[in-house]
Formats: sequence, structure tokens, C-alpha cells
Amino acid sequence: MKKFLKVFLVMFFAITLVGCSCMQMTARSRVEEFLDQYRNLSANVLGDLDEVVDAEADLNEEQKEKYRDVLKKQYSDLEYEIINENYDGDTAVVETKITVYDLYKAQKDATEYLNEHSEEFNDENGTYDSSKFMDYKLDQMQKNNDTVEYTINFNLTKDDNGNWQITELSQEDLEKIHGIYNYDTE
Repeated sequence: MKKFLKVFLVMFFAITLVGCSCMQMTARSRVEEFLDQYRNLSANVLGDLDEVVDAEADLNEEQKEKYRDVLKKQYSDLEYEIINENYDGDTAVVETKITVYDLYKAQKDATEYLNEHSEEFNDENGTYDSSKFMDYKLDQMQKNNDTVEYTINFNLTKDDNGNWQITELSQEDLEKIHGIYNYDTE
């Protein structure tokens, strides 16, 4: 599932940057537009989401639908606040505080539960059934209402037409937006 999300993040980010040709007056407005595409479940977001979820071979159809719902909830409930903007000619840094559902914790707790109650995820023959665990994990992600706050520094540059463009986000920043960042390593 983590592999799926990484592929999705890269695809979404690439399409988002290419897909917008609107004139941006400030770097701040470009960051707001980027984050609002998540919150508003834009056609780009939903299209990419459907493509990648549908290609996920480890999930059955019911699980795919549940995962779509988890991600839609994550995106539409994303909150952000621009903390600071620094401009230096054709470059800018927009410091942004985001609040997202803590899907990292939900997944971690599900794995801990699996380790402590592995027999609950066995089939009738006593063999581990990964589908049973995936159902449990998705249920926990879906029920999760715990949030986490992160700060992301969006780096932007002006293109040849004077439009602000977000430079490629780090994997860490993308994971923060999606609520799956492993903050235990800090």
C-alpha cells in the first residue's frame, strides 16, 4: 500500500504542476491553489486517485473503494495556514502549517495489533490471510479522526512567463500532506 501511495504522489504532483496554466500573482496563491486542489477533490486529484487505486493488485474491489474513501476524506479535510512568505527575486519560500489525519499512526497501530493478535487474521485452516488484515487496517484508517500538524516549506520559482511554480516537493513533504509521514524517526 505504501508503494501505491508513493507512485500516486509522484503522478499527482507531476500532473498538478503541468496541468495549471493560470497566472499566479504571488507564490502564496500558488501554494493555496495547490493545497485547494486536494481539499476540493479536483478532477486531477480524483482522476489520478482512481487510476492508481484501480491498479493496486493487492486490494480487492471493496478494499479499493474503502481506500478511495480514506484518501478522499484525508484530502477534503486537509487544513492549512500560510505562516510566512519570503521572496528573493524569482524565488520564494512559503512556510505552511498543515493539519491532516494521522494515517501513519492508524497504520502503525494496525500493525501492532496484528503482531499481538495474529490469530485473528488467519483463515479457517490457520494460515495468515493478508486480506483479513487489509480489511482491518482500512477500517482503522477509515475510523481515524486523530490529526497531526506539520510545517512544510514550499519552494517556488518563476517560470519564463512570470508564473510561480512549486519546485518538486521532497518525499518527506509529500508524505506529510498524505498523513503517512513516519515522525517516529525524528
